[in-house]
This record gives sequence, C-alpha cells and structure tokens, in this order.
Amino acid sequence: MWETTNVTSDVLRQAPLFNGLDDDASNALENSMTDVTLRRGETLFEEGDGGDRLYVVIEGKMKLGRSSVDGRENLLAILGPGQLFGELSFFDPGPRSATATAVTDAKLLSLGHASLSPVLAEHPNVAYAMLNQLAGRLRRTNEVVGDMVFSDVPGRVSKALLDLAERFGRET
Repeated sequence: MWETTNVTSDVLRQAPLFNGLDDDASNALENSMTDVTLRRGETLFEEGDGGDRLYVVIEGKMKLGRSSVDGRENLLAILGPGQLFGELSFFDPGPRSATATAVTDAKLLSLGHASLSPVLAEHPNVAYAMLNQLAGRLRRTNEVVGDMVFSDVPGRVSKALLDLAERFGRET
C-alpha cells in the first residue's frame, strides 16, 4: 500500500522542480499529474520509445540505463524519491535516450506535455524550476564525461559507489 497524499505532496515539495514554487504553482502542477505504479524489474519505457512525459519518483528507486548493440548496459543513474526523469523527451519529442526500470517497487507521478503548457502560461516560475533541473542534469553529464576521459575504471567505480552511498546509504 502506498503512502497518503500528504506524504506525496511532501516528497513533491522537496523535489527540485517544486521546492522553489509558491503554493498555487505547486498545487497546479501536482493536480496535473497522474499516478504510475511499477513492480520491481518492470520497465516504464525503453531507449528509442517515443515520449512526451516526465516522471517524479515518489517512492522506490528507478534505474536509467542504455544498452549497446552487443548487450552491454551503461548505468546512467539510480533515482530515488523527489528526483525526476524523462524531461528530455518532454521538451524535445525525439526518442527516449535511456531505458527506465524499477529497481524496487515504485510509485511515480507523471506529467504530460499537454498538461504542463497551461501551468507554464499561468506560473512562469515553473519553467525556471525546470530549466534549473535541466542545467543540473547537464552539469552532472559533463562531470561523467570528464570522469570517463580522465579517470581509470577503478576510479569511476569508486566514485559511483561513493555517490550511491551518500544518496541512499545508512550509517550503521
């Protein structure tokens, strides 16, 4: 059983897309979103699929990855509550650049392009929050590219493990 609406609202308000918004803009966005539930291992969308929706993780964890023609997988990100994904296809309606798979049972909220347009017209600060998210994603991508060029494999693995521990680990 999933958490109550209040917990969903709390997670959304902590998400970078929502945390700088006033109550009206935040409520307008939340009311335009639809629930999505996935079981562990279930794929939400695959690399190459069309798409015009973005997603916010409310509960659980999602994995974003790419596959090579020979079957190798490149893990792009593990996302947890409050994080969003799918925004590239949302703004640029080309094919999805990654596959999104539930690592655990997950609850997401989905926002379609058609639902967002009226919210952006009435609440332009939502657009600024989304641009901030995209800029952050671009910074992280630039860091990953730099790591691939300047770090060896053990260094990249170590950095990835430290990042996962910082975001999802628990001190014992």
